[in-house]
Amino acid sequence: MDALAVVYARELSRWGIETSIIVPGAFTGGTNHFAHSGRRSALAEYEAGPHAGFGEQVQKAFAAIVPPDADASAVADAILRVVNTPFGKRPFRMHIDPTEDGADVGFTVLDRLRSEMLHRVGLSDVLTPRLLV
Repeated sequence: MDALAVVYARELSRWGIETSIIVPGAFTGGTNHFAHSGRRSALAEYEAGPHAGFGEQVQKAFAAIVPPDADASAVADAILRVVNTPFGKRPFRMHIDPTEDGADVGFTVLDRLRSEMLHRVGLSDVLTPRLLV
């Protein structure tokens, strides 16, 4: 899904559309993240297979590492900050992750590599939105 968002963001930049990708981490309180993260019809089949009990195991593992004060409203606050940032100055990607799982580091490297590749092939103009007049 991320690759598709990145491709669309780059294509839309020439139309003057700026994209910010918001990457929320796991928030185990204040949401029903795990309850609504999968299709119910496949759940029974999945739970009967080699991953029986895996969903519960993941929930317990995240519950152990998510800080008790992690507030899902931090995601809404981040979105508000992006929206209130002037055109052309918005971050391409923003992470809001109370567990600090390292995704921010990994995506920073991937985004830099993609950016360098676009520079090398002469398409660096798609890295920033074009201001249409």
